[in-house]
Amino acid sequence: MPFDESALFVFLLAAFLGLELIRRVSPLLHTPLMSLTNAIAAIAVVGAILVTGEESASRLSRVLGFIAVTAATINAVSGFLITDRMLKMFRRREGPPKS
Repeated sequence: MPFDESALFVFLLAAFLGLELIRRVSPLLHTPLMSLTNAIAAIAVVGAILVTGEESASRLSRVLGFIAVTAATINAVSGFLITDRMLKMFRRREGPPKS
């Protein structure tokens, strides 16, 4: 596959814009942002599964696809666990019943 300058440009532009946008998010919106990131990670899992399961894929593509499935799954699951843990910090603790 030949080197494609436009793909490199799109990657660098997406990385720069992503960093700039996330850096400017207020702390109040970090939890919803993490949940959205988990949804995007789940989409990456589906994409990695499609690449891995392709019949005409080479052995290298299958190995890299398996690594991508594993990494994206770990990312999605750990993101949901961290979000759940953060939300538990904001729940009210139930004290003894008032009489």
